[in-house]
Amino acid sequence: MGAALLMEDGSVVAGCNVENRSYGLTMCAERTAIGAAVSRGLTRPRALAVVTSTAPPSAPCGMCRETLREFAEDLPILLVNPGGGRVETTLAELLPFPFELPGGG
Repeated sequence: MGAALLMEDGSVVAGCNVENRSYGLTMCAERTAIGAAVSRGLTRPRALAVVTSTAPPSAPCGMCRETLREFAEDLPILLVNPGGGRVETTLAELLPFPFELPGGG
């Protein structure tokens, strides 16, 4: 699986799954892309594309949704697969009730 973030400055930052025998240590493509962006000083994504081999294309997992929410309240998301599957959605649609700090922060 792969992911690419379009950042506020127009650059594209890619990420890929980093698998591990201990499944809990696996890193999803969306989170590796965020990590790569942050390491470059980029913290404002404008859009996300996710490529999976599933039909229909898979959406980011809950952990990735919450991670993305730390950097953008809403985000256009394009989900695609090699067979031509395509789903357009948003982070707000995928995560209608994100974790919030007490007091709305």
